[in-house]
Amino acid sequence: LSISLSVSYIYDNLFKDRHRNRFQIMFGIKEDRLGVGYNIYQALSAIGSGEGVGKGYLKGTLSNDKYKHVPEQNTDFIFCVLAEEWGFLGGVIFILLYITTMIRMIMISERQRSKFTRIYGYCVTSIMFFHFMINIGMVIGLAPVIGIPLPFFSKGGSAILAFSIMFFILLRLDAERKVVLR
Repeated sequence: LSISLSVSYIYDNLFKDRHRNRFQIMFGIKEDRLGVGYNIYQALSAIGSGEGVGKGYLKGTLSNDKYKHVPEQNTDFIFCVLAEEWGFLGGVIFILLYITTMIRMIMISERQRSKFTRIYGYCVTSIMFFHFMINIGMVIGLAPVIGIPLPFFSKGGSAILAFSIMFFILLRLDAERKVVLR
């Protein structure tokens, strides 16, 4: 009862109208295909047009640079471009590659001798996991659109630089795991 009342209070008093509109569209309470929900509906139509095996590399009709049906298709909504061009099969392979990378990062973290390096490895894996899940979740309509890039895939200099630095520090710490005990 207290959780229900606190969620209701937070929703009514702390969130602004634009936030409430996003939640209502995400949960299917409200439908606004030309306003706040435009990005989600365009991304879902691009993903759906890819069908099983996709249309082919650079042959997407809804997610190309010429018509710009999907806004922010190089950054926030990059997964719908992949899903339209390579289809469901390409999307599943892409997700499996990300999961494999994160499992490998956990394995690297587990074999560390120092507590700091182990915790750092888990933190890098967690950051990558949350960016991955939120980005794909917002593209397919399971999370509100908040503009988080897909690690190592979205266009943007600062995000790829930050992920690369975190990843390379983890690899460097792993290379020295037998030499120095921190």
